[in-house]
Order: sequence, then C-alpha cells, then structure tokens
Amino acid sequence: MLTDINKFYGKKLAAKDGPIGHVRDFYFDDRSWALLYVVADTGSWLHGRKILLSPHAFANFDENERSLAVRLHMKQIEDSPSIDEHRPVSRQFEEEYYSYYAWPTYWQGPQAWGMGSSPIVVPPPGIATEHVHHTGEEAHLRSTKALNGYKVEATDGAIGHIVGFMMDTKGWAIRDLVIATDPWYMAREAIISLNTVERISYEESKIFVKLTKEQVKKLGEDHALREAAFASAPDVFPSLIE
Repeated sequence: MLTDINKFYGKKLAAKDGPIGHVRDFYFDDRSWALLYVVADTGSWLHGRKILLSPHAFANFDENERSLAVRLHMKQIEDSPSIDEHRPVSRQFEEEYYSYYAWPTYWQGPQAWGMGSSPIVVPPPGIATEHVHHTGEEAHLRSTKALNGYKVEATDGAIGHIVGFMMDTKGWAIRDLVIATDPWYMAREAIISLNTVERISYEESKIFVKLTKEQVKKLGEDHALREAAFASAPDVFPSLIE
C-alpha cells in the first residue's frame, strides 16, 4: 500500500510495555530507496534522546492506527547503542546496533535488505547522487525530512520542490516523490515515479528528473483529477484507488 510519508510524522510509538515517543523522521538509503530506520523522539522518557528503530522492530505500520506497535520492550530500547545527535550514522554504530538486536544486516547481500532479510525491495534503476561533506557508507543514509524543500529540475527548467514521498508500507521503500509545482502550474501537487529521477545533487539541494515541465504539469493535473473523483464518488471509481 502506498501512503504519504508525511502522515507518519508525529505518530505515537508503543513498545510492548509502554509508550516510547513519536516518529520524528525516516532514514533511507539513496541507492535503493529502502527505508532503513524510523527516527524516534523519546521525549521526556529518555530526556529527548534520539533513537533509531529498524523495520525489524515493527509488528505493523498502518497510518490508521492510533500508535505504531514496536516489538521491543522499553528496557531493550533504553539499553540499545546510543547515537550522536550531531553526527552522521556511522557503520560502526550500525554494526553495534544490529549485533545488539541480533538482526540481519541490510548491507550484506544482493537485495536492498541484505541476504535473506526482509522486506525485500527492488531498487529503481540507477540514480546518480552527488555526495558532499560525508564519506563512507553513511553518506548514502539520508533523512526524508532533510530532502523536503529540495528543488525539482525538469529537463527544461525548475518545476517545483519536494513536499513528501509515497511510501510502500509493506516493502518499506520510497516509491514516488511528491512535489508542489510552481505557481504558474496552479500550485498543484504532482506524484513522480522514482524511475524518472536522473540524479540528486546534495550540494545544490536539487533533484533532477527526466521529464519536461509540461509532463510534470500533466502529472499534477491527473493527480488532482483522481483526488476529486475519489472524493466525490469513491464507489464509482475503484480503479483510481492505489
């Protein structure tokens, strides 16, 4: 099921024996677009300490649930390896993290989730990335919130900016970009497949797509039409529901 990732920000998180905070952010691998961690804000429980939760920790991930169930006890989370709030996630931390929970690592094996681990994600065709400031494996671990606001460049010029992502809640992967188009395109949102992304420039805070302005405009119009049709007569237009 594809869901706008924005719907999960702020969602409460519940361990087996009590509340542990809320969803603050997501970290994903910008090569496979697999979502690798939920970033949890623990609030007053752990004095605002930021913790990472792998998809392995979740029993389900449904936007309609009042809170998201985490298959861990509070003490397990409290004793888990600590992450430096002001530094990129290092491979050393990840090795300690996965060893602590005895989970299979995502970086070992041919799939986006490693050898024999799940969910299995089929990555989109090659997307070039231009990394700055970081080196090593952690350079590919990116924040979904940090990419909000990135400019989107069509083949013939700027078209808008990122406002969200469409997330596959079963495969734990980003499938589409949600962009707000520029005012002269009636400020509509358009959903763009990752297959159309050519490259990401972190230095310029831009995402380049293999579409023209007119093609993006058409995607925005189609999206608005689908939304209006579903809102007015959902039973008449079942094929419009993803």
